[in-house]
Amino acid sequence: MARADLHTGLDVGSAMVRVVVGQRHPTEEGLQILGAAEGPAEGISKGTITSIEDAVSSISSTLEKVERMTGVPVEQAAVSINGTHIVSQESHGIVAVAKADGEIRQNDVDRVIEAAQAVATPPNYEILHVVPRSFTVDNHHGVKDPIGMSGMRLEVDAQIIQGLSAQMKNLQKAIYRTGVNIDDLVLAVLASSLACASKRQKELGVAVLNLGATTASLMVFEEGEVMHTKILPVGASHITNDVAIGLRIGIDLAERVKLEFGTAWSEEVQKREEVNLGEIGGEATAVSRRHIAEIIEARVEEIFKMVDRELQHIDRSGLLPAGVIITGGGAKLSGLVEVGKREFRLPVTIGVPTGYTSAIDKIQDPDFTTALGLASWSAEMHAKGGVLSHLPLRLTAVNDTIDRMRRWFKSFLP
Repeated sequence: MARADLHTGLDVGSAMVRVVVGQRHPTEEGLQILGAAEGPAEGISKGTITSIEDAVSSISSTLEKVERMTGVPVEQAAVSINGTHIVSQESHGIVAVAKADGEIRQNDVDRVIEAAQAVATPPNYEILHVVPRSFTVDNHHGVKDPIGMSGMRLEVDAQIIQGLSAQMKNLQKAIYRTGVNIDDLVLAVLASSLACASKRQKELGVAVLNLGATTASLMVFEEGEVMHTKILPVGASHITNDVAIGLRIGIDLAERVKLEFGTAWSEEVQKREEVNLGEIGGEATAVSRRHIAEIIEARVEEIFKMVDRELQHIDRSGLLPAGVIITGGGAKLSGLVEVGKREFRLPVTIGVPTGYTSAIDKIQDPDFTTALGLASWSAEMHAKGGVLSHLPLRLTAVNDTIDRMRRWFKSFLP
C-alpha cells in the first residue's frame, strides 16, 4: 500500500482526539476507511492548546492506535482547528480583467480573491480560510465560476475566516512534535459539513451545528456557499456540569447519568420514573429521571437559543429549508431533535457521516464527522494537486508559515 494513497484526518478536540485513515475507493466515489482511533485529549481546552506537552502525548497515543490498525505510520494529516478565537467577516474585492480581449482567466480570479484578503485583520490574527461566495462580472451578479466569461471588471464577495496567530502556531507545534506533517489546517465545523451535509442541502440552505465538549460551532450555507460562521463557548460538558451540580454528584458519575438516563426532551419521561445511581457506580440513591431531563433540557434550550440568535443576526431564523444538522460528540444525547425543532422552528436531524465505506462500525457516528471530513479534505487537496477548486481557499501566507515551521522542526531531528 503506497503511503501517498492514504489520507488522514486528525481531529484535535477539547475532550477527545480522533484520527481516521482512508484511501480513495477503487470502484466507488468517496473514501474507504482503513483505520479509526480515538483517545482522551489532555492539554486542550475550548479548542485551544493549554499545555503543548500534554497535547503532544494525547495526539501521539491516538496516532499509535491507528497505526497499529493500518500497519502504516501516519506521515501527514489534515488537522482540525477550533476555538472561540475563530472569527469571520465579510469582504469584497474588485480588479480589472487583465487580458485585452476581456476573457477572465484563473489569474484574474486569484487576483480578485487576493484583493478581498486585504481586509483589516484584527491584531495578532491570521487568515485561515477565504471563502468566495459569489462573483460579479461587470454588472452581472451571482456568478459562481467566472473563468471563460468576458468582462472588464471582476468582483468577489467573500467570507474571511481568521484565527489567533498564537493559537494556530501552538497547534502546529504540537502536531509537528508528534512527527506528522500538516497537509492543511481546517476549521472543524467546515470539515464536519463535508462529511454530513449534502450538496443539495447546502444549495437549499442549511445550518451545521457541531456540538463539541466545550464549544458549539455553527456554519450556515446557502446556494452552496458559506454565509456565516460562529464558534460559541458552550458545549456538552456544560450539560454534564449542570447535572453534577443539580444532583450533587461527581462529574464522572454525572457524565454516565447524562448518557445512560438523560434526555433533552423532558416530556417523554414519566413523572414517577426513577433512576438508582447505585446501578452505575454511585451511592444507592433514587433520583427522579424527570428531574434529570429538566436539568438537561434547560441547558440545551440555552445553547439552541444562542444559535438561533446567530441565525436572527443573518435573517435566517426559521428560514433554512434544509434545516439544522446537529453533529459532533454532543449530538448523541437523546431528545435533541425534538427540542431543536421547537426552538429553531425548522427541520432538525442528527448528522452522521455519509459517503464512506468501512468495516469499522464506529465511524458511522456523529463523533467522527470532523475526522472523516478532514480525510476527505486531504484526499480532495491531493487530487487537485494542492488546489481545492470548490472548497474554501487557503492563503499562501499561512501555508508558507506551515512550511517554515516544518523546516524548523526538522532541523532538530537527527
